[in-house]
Amino acid sequence: MTAAEEPLIEGPAAEEYGEGRATAETYVQAVALGLDPAWRRLPDAERARDGVALCAAEAATAAEGVRTLAYSSVGLEPGVDLLLLRLAGSLDALEIAGARLARSGLGRWLGVRHSLLGRIVGSQYVVKPTDQERSVLDGEPKRYLIVYPFTKSTDWYLLSREVRQGVMNEHMRVGRGYPTVRQLLAYSFGLDDGDFLVAYDTDDLAAFGELVRELRGTESRRSTVNDRPILIGIRRDLPAFVELVGGAQ
Repeated sequence: MTAAEEPLIEGPAAEEYGEGRATAETYVQAVALGLDPAWRRLPDAERARDGVALCAAEAATAAEGVRTLAYSSVGLEPGVDLLLLRLAGSLDALEIAGARLARSGLGRWLGVRHSLLGRIVGSQYVVKPTDQERSVLDGEPKRYLIVYPFTKSTDWYLLSREVRQGVMNEHMRVGRGYPTVRQLLAYSFGLDDGDFLVAYDTDDLAAFGELVRELRGTESRRSTVNDRPILIGIRRDLPAFVELVGGAQ
């Protein structure tokens, strides 16, 4: 378990998710969307139609094998109302999903505030991942999602494999002391500005805060040069989000 370290997920994800199945390559996108305030001033019937169209668009995306988990950030993140975590077999599938959302009902009023990309690959530090380290790949999503990118220093990559393994062993021992916090980690090399994308899901935000605080005091923290922006959301399916923002009758 890690708050700002290299992935601990072993091998390509090949388990079922959503209505589809993960391929040899699984791409991850966390996209934070902000709702244009002018939409809230539209007539009730028009907002209701927009909400239906958005949900229909996402149902079509799911039918094509892209899994999307939706979270509300209304009032929690400046300029962000909806946080989506997508899992797909290709970058192309993520593009198609984004384009469909942008032209469909309420989606036409949602602007991208942040987009983080990664790819799930094997870890050099873990022989076999635990359930805790598979996060949303397995089981039911938890109530809260916390997502951020992070970048390691050049000095980290110049350390020997043995030294890095020792640092990571300490890091993982701390993380596994917080079993109520699950993680998903993906490589972002060549895909995004950061080195990695990390997503945590949990029902216990206090435990997550304690995990992050404790990890601040480990040796691995010395090599982290950036871990922002931090995005947080509360689990809501899209119909529930639409109702929350006033798009349901």
